[in-house]
Amino acid sequence: MQDSDTPELMSPTEFRALTTAITDSVGTVIDGKPGALNAALVCLLAEGHLLIEDVPGVGKTMLARALASSMDAVVRRIQFTPDLLPGDVTGVSVFNPVSREFEFKPGAVFANIVIADEINRASPKTQSALLEAMEEHQVTVDGETHLLPAPFLVVATQNPLEMEGTYALPEAQRDRFMMRLSMGYPDAAAEMAMLRQRDVRNPLEGIAPVVDATTVRRLIWFARNIHVSPVIESYAVQLIHATRSHPEVRLGASPRATLQLVRAAKVWAALSDREFVIPDDITDLLEPVLAHRLIPTRAVSGSRSRSTTDAVADILASIARSTPVPIATRG
Repeated sequence: MQDSDTPELMSPTEFRALTTAITDSVGTVIDGKPGALNAALVCLLAEGHLLIEDVPGVGKTMLARALASSMDAVVRRIQFTPDLLPGDVTGVSVFNPVSREFEFKPGAVFANIVIADEINRASPKTQSALLEAMEEHQVTVDGETHLLPAPFLVVATQNPLEMEGTYALPEAQRDRFMMRLSMGYPDAAAEMAMLRQRDVRNPLEGIAPVVDATTVRRLIWFARNIHVSPVIESYAVQLIHATRSHPEVRLGASPRATLQLVRAAKVWAALSDREFVIPDDITDLLEPVLAHRLIPTRAVSGSRSRSTTDAVADILASIARSTPVPIATRG
């Protein structure tokens, strides 16, 4: 958070009530997807960013819009297309003929929640316009730095690379997303409920804001102060280091991944009504936080017997099994 003032303290009871209100609100639109909903909430409260990858029509944008609608905050949506320019994202300097000076015109990234829709349909140059904003919560245009509002969350959606007209996100940009998840198809009951609901009205019309930006900053502050023992920190580092030495991995997880894994685990612990992180918090988040960062060897990624996604999931599962789990966690 950029605000210099420390947010007002929050009790565990208030944290639980507010986060439940958010999940209940979003859950009225996204039915049967608690994993996706929780991942979005973790990214918001851990000050990370979320990448949702799946085929068209499974609710990627709807999840992002539902989360945004549950907050009384500034929300902007950017539809990424091949002709989108970097300045459309970050902003541009415009000459004012009256003052005879250049004035900064903010781009769409100046919001609390930015929905980057179909991010891999834009050119790599435009994709990279998000890099500084996502990492530093600021943008630099014509040598001048402009701070972004807090909280700041990018929820990006993308279609699988085999879809026509897509550009692969570079490793540097994938690494800036705290989590990647796949929505998957809804089950039959959820799809039937969706049919009935949308025959009556747009489900987003029924969502009212349950928190404002100030309250979200307080939620973030509460989660940030969840205790992580040195033993748990060491466990997280061991897991990350194991990805770098694994024989089936060409590029392992970065130090940024270590920071984001522990930060996400703090939120996960808080959502589980605990004031300290346990090993399960780390392992529960291992795949959503690390899978999109790993690049397997060509022998693994080129296998016809399993997809690259499944191969990376198997690698992370084997790392979790082979890494000793600490016992003392609260010290």
